[in-house]
Amino acid sequence: MGDNILGDVRGRAILLMITAIFCFTLMDASAKALAPRIGILPTVWARYTGQMALVLVLIAPRLKTVIRTRHPMLQFLRSILLMGATAFFFTGISMIPLSDAAALMALNPVLITLGAALFLSEPLGIRRIGGIIVALIGALVILRPGSAVFSLSALLPLAAAGCYSAYSLLTRRLGPDEDVWTSLFYTGLVGTVLLTAAVPFAWQTPDLTAWGLIGAITLFGTIGQLALIRAFSQGEASMLAPYSYTGLVFASLWGALFFSELPDNWTMLGALVIASAGLYVWHRETFRR
Repeated sequence: MGDNILGDVRGRAILLMITAIFCFTLMDASAKALAPRIGILPTVWARYTGQMALVLVLIAPRLKTVIRTRHPMLQFLRSILLMGATAFFFTGISMIPLSDAAALMALNPVLITLGAALFLSEPLGIRRIGGIIVALIGALVILRPGSAVFSLSALLPLAAAGCYSAYSLLTRRLGPDEDVWTSLFYTGLVGTVLLTAAVPFAWQTPDLTAWGLIGAITLFGTIGQLALIRAFSQGEASMLAPYSYTGLVFASLWGALFFSELPDNWTMLGALVIASAGLYVWHRETFRR
């Protein structure tokens, strides 16, 4: 009986995780369609204001407690890094196929592993180093430097992955010192304030379609965030981590359906190499002996 209940809880957590990734990739597809209509800055602003509205609704009963932080400068730096990751990624997907950008962004797990060894003194054995090298080879397969398909815009998802990895490392550095809702609040607050101050200088009045896409970004981002929080409240991070790679499938699907972007054989090969390396690193971190 107990095993059945545990299995049901894990099943719900996995379903919630896949739902979150599904929504986040739809949010990215909406951002890709919106950016050419109103610009990158207003698109990123729409993403952050939607998240901030969600967080305020969820924490309203205990706002005074949540806003207390022991590390204001680290929280500010985390927020800047995540905002940079969003801006780089949204700019990248406005220029290159969703599947390419998603595959390059999938470098996050191995970059975090490398950064944790360099800056947090976490162990880094020869096998993990091998996984990192293989993932970087996968990125080179997608980028193909020196070929006709290579462009500087293809480096933007890599910059996004770097920013997000640094953000994750700072989050790990904060550890138990901060409540998860405090970190979530400041992540949304800093981005919303800075972008709201800057967006009037880049504002382009949205048409009806653009407003619909802004609504989609807010809706999918909100549902995705809620599903992600619920997933990690019901299942262990180590169990859920591999399901983040479903994003590669969803991104390729939306790219094909909405933008007529079909990933070529090199992109699929590179994505497979990166995902395999990431899963290997995850396995070493979760089941290391």
